[in-house]
Amino acid sequence: MNLQKLALLLSYFTVGYNLLEALVSLLAGYLAGSIALVGFGLDSLVESLSGGVMIWRFRHRPGLSAAAEEQRERRAVKIVGYTFLILGVYVLFESLKKLFFREIPAPSLLGMIIAALSLLVMPGLYYLKYHTGKSLNSRSLMADSKQTLACAWLSLALLVGLGLNYVSGFWQADPLIGLVVVGFLFKEGWGTLKAGKLCTCATCGFPPATGGND
Repeated sequence: MNLQKLALLLSYFTVGYNLLEALVSLLAGYLAGSIALVGFGLDSLVESLSGGVMIWRFRHRPGLSAAAEEQRERRAVKIVGYTFLILGVYVLFESLKKLFFREIPAPSLLGMIIAALSLLVMPGLYYLKYHTGKSLNSRSLMADSKQTLACAWLSLALLVGLGLNYVSGFWQADPLIGLVVVGFLFKEGWGTLKAGKLCTCATCGFPPATGGND
Protein backbone atom coordinates (compact mmCIF):
# COMPACT_ATOMS: atom_id res chain seq x y z
CA MET A 1 0.00 0.00 0.00
CA ASN A 2 1.14 3.55 -0.75
CA LEU A 3 2.61 5.03 2.44
CA GLN A 4 0.73 8.30 2.11
CA LYS A 5 -2.56 6.41 1.77
CA LEU A 6 -1.61 4.34 4.81
CA ALA A 7 -0.92 7.52 6.78
CA LEU A 8 -4.33 8.85 5.77
CA LEU A 9 -6.10 5.61 6.73
CA LEU A 10 -4.35 5.59 10.13
CA SER A 11 -5.47 9.18 10.66
CA TYR A 12 -9.07 8.33 9.78
CA PHE A 13 -8.96 5.43 12.22
CA THR A 14 -7.50 7.68 14.93
CA VAL A 15 -10.30 10.21 14.54
CA GLY A 16 -13.09 7.63 14.35
CA TYR A 17 -11.88 5.50 17.25
CA ASN A 18 -11.21 8.46 19.53
CA LEU A 19 -14.55 10.13 18.81
CA LEU A 20 -16.31 6.88 19.77
CA GLU A 21 -14.08 6.50 22.82
CA ALA A 22 -14.79 10.09 23.84
CA LEU A 23 -18.56 9.63 23.65
CA VAL A 24 -18.53 6.39 25.66
CA SER A 25 -16.06 7.77 28.24
CA LEU A 26 -18.03 10.97 28.76
CA LEU A 27 -21.25 8.99 29.15
CA ALA A 28 -19.63 6.56 31.60
CA GLY A 29 -18.09 9.46 33.50
CA TYR A 30 -21.45 11.19 33.78
CA LEU A 31 -23.21 8.03 34.96
CA ALA A 32 -20.50 7.20 37.52
CA GLY A 33 -19.76 10.79 38.54
CA SER A 34 -16.11 10.11 37.65
CA ILE A 35 -13.93 13.11 36.80
CA ALA A 36 -11.18 10.72 35.70
CA LEU A 37 -13.42 9.24 33.02
CA VAL A 38 -14.64 12.66 31.90
CA GLY A 39 -11.02 13.80 31.61
CA PHE A 40 -10.17 10.69 29.61
CA GLY A 41 -13.06 11.45 27.25
CA LEU A 42 -11.80 15.00 26.75
CA ASP A 43 -8.32 13.63 26.07
CA SER A 44 -9.84 11.46 23.35
CA LEU A 45 -11.34 14.58 21.77
CA VAL A 46 -7.88 16.20 21.70
CA GLU A 47 -6.49 13.04 20.12
CA SER A 48 -9.21 13.32 17.47
CA LEU A 49 -8.07 16.89 16.78
CA SER A 50 -4.53 15.66 16.25
CA GLY A 51 -5.77 12.96 13.88
CA GLY A 52 -7.81 15.59 12.05
CA VAL A 53 -4.67 17.64 11.56
CA MET A 54 -3.04 14.60 9.95
CA ILE A 55 -6.00 14.15 7.58
CA TRP A 56 -5.59 17.80 6.57
CA ARG A 57 -1.86 17.17 6.20
CA PHE A 58 -2.11 14.16 3.87
CA ARG A 59 -5.24 14.99 1.87
CA HIS A 60 -4.00 17.26 -0.86
CA ARG A 61 -3.86 17.29 -4.60
CA PRO A 62 -0.68 15.86 -6.17
CA GLY A 63 1.82 18.26 -7.65
CA LEU A 64 2.47 20.53 -4.64
CA SER A 65 5.82 22.27 -4.77
CA ALA A 66 8.54 21.31 -2.30
CA ALA A 67 8.14 24.70 -0.57
CA ALA A 68 4.37 24.25 -0.21
CA GLU A 69 4.87 20.71 1.09
CA GLU A 70 7.40 21.92 3.66
CA GLN A 71 5.13 24.77 4.78
CA ARG A 72 2.20 22.37 5.23
CA GLU A 73 4.45 20.01 7.20
CA ARG A 74 5.79 22.72 9.53
CA ARG A 75 2.30 24.06 10.22
CA ALA A 76 1.04 20.57 11.09
CA VAL A 77 4.01 19.96 13.43
CA LYS A 78 3.27 23.22 15.25
CA ILE A 79 -0.42 22.40 15.72
CA VAL A 80 0.39 18.93 17.08
CA GLY A 81 2.97 20.43 19.45
CA TYR A 82 0.43 22.86 20.89
CA THR A 83 -2.11 20.06 21.42
CA PHE A 84 0.47 18.32 23.63
CA LEU A 85 0.77 21.43 25.81
CA ILE A 86 -3.00 22.04 25.97
CA LEU A 87 -3.58 18.45 27.05
CA GLY A 88 -0.75 18.70 29.59
CA VAL A 89 -2.26 21.82 31.19
CA TYR A 90 -5.64 20.16 31.44
CA VAL A 91 -4.30 16.95 33.00
CA LEU A 92 -2.18 18.97 35.46
CA PHE A 93 -5.19 21.07 36.53
CA GLU A 94 -7.47 18.07 36.95
CA SER A 95 -4.87 16.03 38.84
CA LEU A 96 -4.12 18.80 41.35
CA LYS A 97 -7.80 19.65 41.74
CA LYS A 98 -8.70 16.04 42.45
CA LEU A 99 -5.96 15.77 45.08
CA PHE A 100 -6.81 19.09 46.77
CA PHE A 101 -10.58 18.67 46.85
CA ARG A 102 -10.46 14.88 47.35
CA GLU A 103 -12.62 14.23 44.29
CA ILE A 104 -12.84 10.44 44.40
CA PRO A 105 -13.69 8.62 41.15
CA ALA A 106 -16.66 6.31 41.61
CA PRO A 107 -16.05 2.64 40.78
CA SER A 108 -16.92 2.04 37.14
CA LEU A 109 -16.60 -1.34 35.44
CA LEU A 110 -17.45 0.27 32.08
CA GLY A 111 -14.65 2.78 32.62
CA MET A 112 -12.15 0.01 33.33
CA ILE A 113 -13.22 -1.78 30.13
CA ILE A 114 -12.77 1.42 28.09
CA ALA A 115 -9.30 1.98 29.56
CA ALA A 116 -8.26 -1.64 28.97
CA LEU A 117 -9.45 -1.56 25.34
CA SER A 118 -7.57 1.69 24.71
CA LEU A 119 -4.48 0.19 26.30
CA LEU A 120 -4.68 -2.67 23.78
CA VAL A 121 -5.34 -0.50 20.71
CA MET A 122 -3.15 2.58 21.22
CA PRO A 123 0.35 1.00 21.38
CA GLY A 124 -0.18 -0.77 18.06
CA LEU A 125 -1.59 2.38 16.48
CA TYR A 126 1.40 4.34 17.80
CA TYR A 127 3.81 1.81 16.27
CA LEU A 128 2.13 1.93 12.85
CA LYS A 129 1.90 5.74 12.77
CA TYR A 130 5.46 6.28 13.99
CA HIS A 131 7.09 3.94 11.48
CA THR A 132 4.87 5.15 8.63
CA GLY A 133 5.85 8.74 9.49
CA LYS A 134 9.51 7.72 9.70
CA SER A 135 9.34 6.08 6.27
CA LEU A 136 7.66 9.20 4.84
CA ASN A 137 10.08 11.46 6.74
CA SER A 138 6.96 13.17 8.13
CA ARG A 139 7.75 14.88 11.43
CA SER A 140 4.09 15.75 11.95
CA LEU A 141 2.90 12.12 11.75
CA MET A 142 5.72 11.05 14.07
CA ALA A 143 4.70 13.75 16.55
CA ASP A 144 1.07 12.68 16.24
CA SER A 145 2.12 9.10 16.97
CA LYS A 146 3.63 10.24 20.26
CA GLN A 147 0.31 11.77 21.20
CA THR A 148 -1.23 8.34 20.56
CA LEU A 149 1.42 6.91 22.90
CA ALA A 150 0.45 9.55 25.47
CA CYS A 151 -3.14 8.31 25.18
CA ALA A 152 -1.90 4.79 25.98
CA TRP A 153 -0.17 6.10 29.12
CA LEU A 154 -3.33 7.93 30.12
CA SER A 155 -5.28 4.70 29.57
CA LEU A 156 -2.89 2.93 31.93
CA ALA A 157 -3.25 5.71 34.50
CA LEU A 158 -7.04 5.50 34.28
CA LEU A 159 -7.05 1.71 34.52
CA VAL A 160 -4.71 1.69 37.53
CA GLY A 161 -6.56 4.55 39.23
CA LEU A 162 -10.03 3.11 38.74
CA GLY A 163 -8.78 -0.40 39.50
CA LEU A 164 -7.16 0.53 42.81
CA ASN A 165 -10.20 2.58 43.75
CA TYR A 166 -12.47 -0.33 42.81
CA VAL A 167 -10.44 -2.95 44.73
CA SER A 168 -8.94 -1.09 47.69
CA GLY A 169 -10.37 2.44 47.73
CA PHE A 170 -6.94 4.01 47.02
CA TRP A 171 -8.33 6.88 44.92
CA GLN A 172 -5.12 8.97 45.02
CA ALA A 173 -3.48 6.64 42.48
CA ASP A 174 -5.32 8.23 39.54
CA PRO A 175 -4.19 11.89 40.02
CA LEU A 176 -0.66 10.86 41.07
CA ILE A 177 -0.13 8.87 37.87
CA GLY A 178 -1.70 11.77 35.99
CA LEU A 179 1.11 14.04 37.23
CA VAL A 180 3.70 11.65 35.78
CA VAL A 181 1.91 11.78 32.42
CA VAL A 182 1.91 15.60 32.60
CA GLY A 183 5.72 15.61 32.56
CA PHE A 184 5.72 13.42 29.46
CA LEU A 185 3.22 15.65 27.66
CA PHE A 186 5.04 18.90 28.43
CA LYS A 187 8.40 17.41 27.43
CA GLU A 188 7.12 16.13 24.09
CA GLY A 189 5.07 19.23 23.31
CA TRP A 190 7.89 21.66 24.07
CA GLY A 191 10.43 19.50 22.25
CA THR A 192 8.21 19.33 19.16
CA LEU A 193 7.72 23.11 19.03
CA LYS A 194 11.35 23.95 19.78
CA ALA A 195 12.97 21.52 17.36
CA GLY A 196 10.29 21.50 14.65
CA LYS A 197 10.39 17.71 14.81
CA LEU A 198 9.45 14.93 17.16
CA CYS A 199 12.51 14.38 19.34
CA THR A 200 16.06 13.09 19.27
CA CYS A 201 17.05 9.44 19.05
CA ALA A 202 18.11 9.57 22.69
CA THR A 203 14.59 10.38 23.88
CA CYS A 204 12.65 8.28 21.39
CA GLY A 205 14.71 5.13 21.30
CA PHE A 206 14.80 5.24 17.48
CA PRO A 207 17.41 6.64 15.07
CA PRO A 208 16.57 10.12 13.78
CA ALA A 209 14.87 10.33 10.41
CA THR A 210 17.01 11.37 7.49
CA GLY A 211 16.07 13.44 4.51
CA GLY A 212 15.59 16.95 3.26
CA ASN A 213 12.85 18.05 5.66
CA ASP A 214 15.22 18.52 8.64
